[in-house]
Amino acid sequence: MKKYLTFLITTLLISTSLAQEQKISFLFAGDAMQHKSQLDVAKTPEGYDYSAYFKHVADEIKRADIAVVNMEVTLPGINYTGYPRFGSPDEYAFALKEAGFDIFLIANNHILDKGKKGLERTITILDSMKVKHTGAFINAEKRDLYYPLMMIKNGIRIAMINYTYDTNGYTVTKPNIVNYIDKKQILRDIDAAKTMKADIIIANMHWGIEYVLKQNKEQEDLANFLIKNGVHLVIGGHPHVVQPIDIRKENEEIKNIVVYSMGNLISGMKPVNTTGGMIVKIDISKNGDQPIKIDSLSYSLVWVNKLIKDKDTPSFFELLPVAEFNNEKGKEKLGEESFVKMQTFATNAKNAIESLWRKEE
Repeated sequence: MKKYLTFLITTLLISTSLAQEQKISFLFAGDAMQHKSQLDVAKTPEGYDYSAYFKHVADEIKRADIAVVNMEVTLPGINYTGYPRFGSPDEYAFALKEAGFDIFLIANNHILDKGKKGLERTITILDSMKVKHTGAFINAEKRDLYYPLMMIKNGIRIAMINYTYDTNGYTVTKPNIVNYIDKKQILRDIDAAKTMKADIIIANMHWGIEYVLKQNKEQEDLANFLIKNGVHLVIGGHPHVVQPIDIRKENEEIKNIVVYSMGNLISGMKPVNTTGGMIVKIDISKNGDQPIKIDSLSYSLVWVNKLIKDKDTPSFFELLPVAEFNNEKGKEKLGEESFVKMQTFATNAKNAIESLWRKEE
């Protein structure tokens, strides 16, 4: 009888311990752009069609518990334009949601491209779609209420913050607010996240130098500042090319991760290093009252396959997982020229992303 009771108690203790462990899988994607070439291809007599964009990657995005994307356009409702003042149809935001993205980051250098009306309508449409978003706000009251962006998923309390280095010289109009990179304000926001008892704080930073495959000292200093003050994950965008991932460990345990730039998710850009980006996956867990653990990090490359021909030939944009198409099947689908471009992008991206890892070996 004693043996049975001991077995039963041990089993209950193990079961309780297992039940206390919560897990979350995050997925982060880069800059979701919408250039004129994309607008031209998406336009139909009925509106805009983005159904081809994410068909090859949607399953991967939807598998994550929380998927985050930088939506680097506004939703003005009229007068759709590409670079340099991005204004996209609402259908584009719906396509991102349909692909599986849960959180839209909007603190970026293009959020004021369509002025006050553009910012406010972008927020209104995202609210109507019932997707979480952060980084820009209608007024101070909304920011105070919804920032930091707090979520509880699988029993884990998540705080997400988002800032941009600039808005291309445009000045935000009161009472609207755009989160600019300001260390004093960031400290206040981190303190607010701690007051809300966040288990993990994630900083999404719009920073760095465009088209450069390496972080600069300003990014490094800011990442160190964020981590020193309690941020666990620093996820970057803006350069339109990938930059290194810095995995910071103590005794082989991951303590912090800095992704300096994820590159483009999808765009109409043509230089080889801008034709794709990476999708970053990070798994975390929490056991009872213990601090969160960062269990794993992985990344995969995505590349934009596009065909733009005359009006009598179907044109398209589609996002391809490089690992799935870097083979004979991919060569047959893409043709020799595009296949080589994808491989060149992938080689350059892998070298850039893993450059800090090789220094540690």
